[in-house]
Amino acid sequence: MSSTSSSATTAPKSDNVAEFYVDAVLFDMDGTLTDSIAAVEAAWGKVAKDIGQDPKHVIAATHGKRAVDNLSEFKPDIKSHEMEDEVRKFEESILYFADAYNLHGPGSQPATPDSWTPMVSTPLSSGAATPELSRTPGSSAPPSRSGSFSPSQQLRRHSFGTRLNNMLRMTVVPESEGAVFEDPIMEEDQQDVVAADSKQAKHMLQAWQLEAASVNRSVKILPGVKKMIESLPAGRYAVATSGAKTYAYGCMTRVGITPPPVTITADDKRLKAGKPAPDPFLLAAECLGFDAKNCLVFEDSPSGIRAGVASGATVIAVCTSHERKKIENCGAHYIVENMERVSCTRVGEGEGMKLKFTVHL
Repeated sequence: MSSTSSSATTAPKSDNVAEFYVDAVLFDMDGTLTDSIAAVEAAWGKVAKDIGQDPKHVIAATHGKRAVDNLSEFKPDIKSHEMEDEVRKFEESILYFADAYNLHGPGSQPATPDSWTPMVSTPLSSGAATPELSRTPGSSAPPSRSGSFSPSQQLRRHSFGTRLNNMLRMTVVPESEGAVFEDPIMEEDQQDVVAADSKQAKHMLQAWQLEAASVNRSVKILPGVKKMIESLPAGRYAVATSGAKTYAYGCMTRVGITPPPVTITADDKRLKAGKPAPDPFLLAAECLGFDAKNCLVFEDSPSGIRAGVASGATVIAVCTSHERKKIENCGAHYIVENMERVSCTRVGEGEGMKLKFTVHL
């Protein structure tokens, strides 16, 4: 524990347990609430390869900072009026990496009468969002060509994920060759897309997309997060993240977290600077109606911890994305393995309510 001061009310503590009171909680997102580090690192690794730099260097330099700041540093040729669109494309690529295994790769499910997986014919750019493969919710009609088959035959149709899985084991398919389908029932119906499949293996399904589908980089909720959020009253917590809205909302909703009304993302026009500046946490506290000095910040990255400390808040650092030795000198008041080591209880009611936190060190 550091000696950094804070205005949060501190109760007596033992060597292994600390207690204090705050008005509200400010969460970082990735690495604190969610774990999408594999997808994020894959996306920055792709950027590194695109610009001819060492992926390890780029990944290490970008963690915990806004995509706009990182892209400005590593791709200075991006014009100011293009930056917002570039950030969106980059963050969509993160979500593609996060979803590809389960939607297009070995984790994808075979087609069923209630889960149609039609062939995707729209090319995917390097910044494209994950393609929509499923039937629109609420729609009762299967794809237009499905009338050629009985329900039992429809069950035997290969899904896009199956075809992509086959492509993952292939080198580039010559345009003169067609894909070979093992199921004879498919042949008549699929002959008109065989050539397209072959060309798309070379043109649409770029190398990074094939690789993305071969590794499970799904977004996960971190230990203790669900219980912590459920213990907090509405209006007493916020999220302040270095991710822009596309990525932030995408990650949280994927793991069942409802983004709180006060969710400060990197593309918020009210922000003058991102982490390690305290601006995101100061704005989040202000929007909740509290002084940041009377708030608790949960963070995982060095830049985020420094931002929380600079805001005047009490800071708990979680060792969910960095080893303790890499974050222990950043000023955090407490360092724990994960959020399971922290609990919250409500003291009082209404505007005078306080949140009592117990930290098991």
